[in-house]
Amino acid sequence: MQTVGEVTVDGRTLPIILNTDDERFEIRIDEHVALLALHVRGTVLSLNHTDVPAALRSKGLAEALARAALDYARAHTMTVNPYCPFVATFIRRHAEYQPLVDPAFRG
Repeated sequence: MQTVGEVTVDGRTLPIILNTDDERFEIRIDEHVALLALHVRGTVLSLNHTDVPAALRSKGLAEALARAALDYARAHTMTVNPYCPFVATFIRRHAEYQPLVDPAFRG
């Protein structure tokens, strides 16, 4: 596991973790886990599904996960396949991440 960022929720600063064993970026708050499922093949990072438990919604966790994943891809010279609709929309709204999308991606 590797810390790849942080997010502040309700006054608490929490780490964003890359959990390679479970293939996901995650934020743990008490007994809850917000996650962005991933798969790596070579230098392509596929972002497959974002899940934020109902108790944690509207706190910016999905955005924090997307940003951390995309920043991780950029730092490691990876391209991204945004299969997750949330991540795809996030990229469309944040032009600085659009160059990371794999040219072969047909989502």
